Amino acid sequence: MLEFLDIANNKFGGMLPYSITNLSTTLTKLLIGYNRISGTIPREISNLVNLDMLSIQGTLINGSIPDSIGMLSNLKNLHMESNQLTGNIPSSLGNIRGLLYIYLQDNNLEGTIPSSLGNCTSLQTLDIAQNKLSGSIPKQVVAISSLSVLLNMSYNSLSGPLPVEIGNLTNLAALDISNNKLSGEIPHSLESCSSLEILYLQGNFFEGTIPPLDDLKNIQYLDLSRNNLSGNIPRSITKHVSLQNLNLSFNHLDGEVPVQGVFADASRIQVIGNMNLCGGIEELHLHPCLKHANKRPQKHIALILVLALGTSAACLTLLLLVSHCCVKKGEHRPSTASSFRKGYTQVSYEDLLNATGGFSSNNLIGSGSFGSVYRGNLSPEGTTIAVKVLKLEKKGASKSFLAECEALRNTRHRNLVKISTVCSSVDFDGNDFKALIYPFMENGSLDKWLHPKEGQMLQKRLSILHRLNITIDVASALHYLHSQCHTSIVHCDLKPSNVLLDNDLTALVSDFGLAKFLSDSGQNADVNQFSTSGIKGTVGYAAPEYGMGGQVSSQGDVYSFGILLLEIFTGRRPTSELFEDNETLHSFVKQALPGQVMDVVDQSALYETEPGDLMDILSCRSDFSDEFVECLVSILTAGVSCSEETPQARISMGQVILDLISIRNKLSRILVHSEKVKITRKGES
Repeated sequence: MLEFLDIANNKFGGMLPYSITNLSTTLTKLLIGYNRISGTIPREISNLVNLDMLSIQGTLINGSIPDSIGMLSNLKNLHMESNQLTGNIPSSLGNIRGLLYIYLQDNNLEGTIPSSLGNCTSLQTLDIAQNKLSGSIPKQVVAISSLSVLLNMSYNSLSGPLPVEIGNLTNLAALDISNNKLSGEIPHSLESCSSLEILYLQGNFFEGTIPPLDDLKNIQYLDLSRNNLSGNIPRSITKHVSLQNLNLSFNHLDGEVPVQGVFADASRIQVIGNMNLCGGIEELHLHPCLKHANKRPQKHIALILVLALGTSAACLTLLLLVSHCCVKKGEHRPSTASSFRKGYTQVSYEDLLNATGGFSSNNLIGSGSFGSVYRGNLSPEGTTIAVKVLKLEKKGASKSFLAECEALRNTRHRNLVKISTVCSSVDFDGNDFKALIYPFMENGSLDKWLHPKEGQMLQKRLSILHRLNITIDVASALHYLHSQCHTSIVHCDLKPSNVLLDNDLTALVSDFGLAKFLSDSGQNADVNQFSTSGIKGTVGYAAPEYGMGGQVSSQGDVYSFGILLLEIFTGRRPTSELFEDNETLHSFVKQALPGQVMDVVDQSALYETEPGDLMDILSCRSDFSDEFVECLVSILTAGVSCSEETPQARISMGQVILDLISIRNKLSRILVHSEKVKITRKGES
């Protein structure tokens, strides 16, 4: 009479026993994922005719998915992601019309996407990313109007056009078909997908112009980079008030870049790699648009170019001669950050000395290995700033300074700290002085919110939703650094003290002193002469492979992010003395999932955030709905997946963002409903 069997998240090994096919036919849920089980899925799995959930993910299981799986007519949830499965996606899945969720990502599946999946008319999520699938996208699949959470086909070898039937997905929240070989024009029918919050089309061969996307009122992340798109940037994009990040890099776009809407903030847009774009805000450093340039005779343009080049060459020669003479006479001291300061406010050592009250300990707001951070006010504007003064006596501090300058000079994202300027000079005693100047964040670092000092406990609370938003912000920043920069950047030191919170509790990743650039192959790039060597993070947050001399990689940041996520939601540091023997924050949470999730979650996150209002989100702990608990399990499962011991077992930041946004949508609906219930109860009383 067994109905529910869950042995997931353990350390079981050996072959998957054939005897599971002889379990009770009353079994509805079978969960055996995240173990070290190997072998293949037996064809006789179809004997378990009443299964509504089959969860076999994160194991060493290989071989193909048996066609007989289509006989599980009651199946609602199918989780087979992150295994070593090969062969085709069985077309028999189309026989299970009541399927709600299909997760097959991160395997070695090949062949085409079966069009029979279009028969799954209740499907809400289809994730087949990171496989070896080829062929075209069946129009029957993108016409499943029930898809409302996620359609993810990224990182395959799909080709051909994107079917116009994509317009049927009017309820879909996230669409990711990036990093394939899709071609043709982006269909105008995409505009009908009015619920989209995430649209990732990057890394394909799409051509033609960007279609009007006026009806995508909820769009937050739009990535069209690394395609063959041409023409002007549609002005209608400026009207999308919800748009948080727009990436149009590495296409063939031309014309003037708008300055309104999302285009007014350089941290939220990327347009590099479009040689014919002009205008835009100053921070984009594009050449100005020439008015009436098409009316100039070609010979006049050629003459102007010749004269301009000749004049530039003469000026450059003169400049080199003057510079050589000045250096020879010792009249100038070279500045290591002069190229960075171009276009920024110039500040001197004396300015910063006065701004911080002589670097007074009263203004000290933080200290790390390579520097101390002071609060200051610059006159005459009275702008509040944060000044990071480098401890140049420390080995590697100068390299840390240059690494941070180089990293921040080449990045723009709403969730990355914005550097105001730098100071590379000498103090009044003639000693070298280097400092980085940032906007001051009133809410300080995430560390102070998660681990407040005694007496601050009641003043600083982060709700579950706040914590989830912060986690998504950090994930977005890392995804940008790893996948959306011209040269991939690895942060190497992600931890709560390096995550700052602005007035709206938006998270900004800071401190790039250990950052490293990666080449296209994913290895440390030679250009990263600025990075410190031998230091790859902070104990507790640094990836295990770094301790064994492993190369820096984006997966190392994924590990740090996973630990950070677990700390955010449990309130426990990874170096806590509560962990004994070989226990870690990762193993502590993993062993508690899913049944004991409420025992490990930070209890202060279950309260309202307003000071003095300590009422539970729901009336008492026993009233927490199953859906609410499932959201917590899903969040912590994401953290566990990111912080797996081996890099190959960790999921990508792009996948993390999609998962967390899906959880946030569900959690928001639950909390809105619970608030309505509370109001109703008060009215009845």
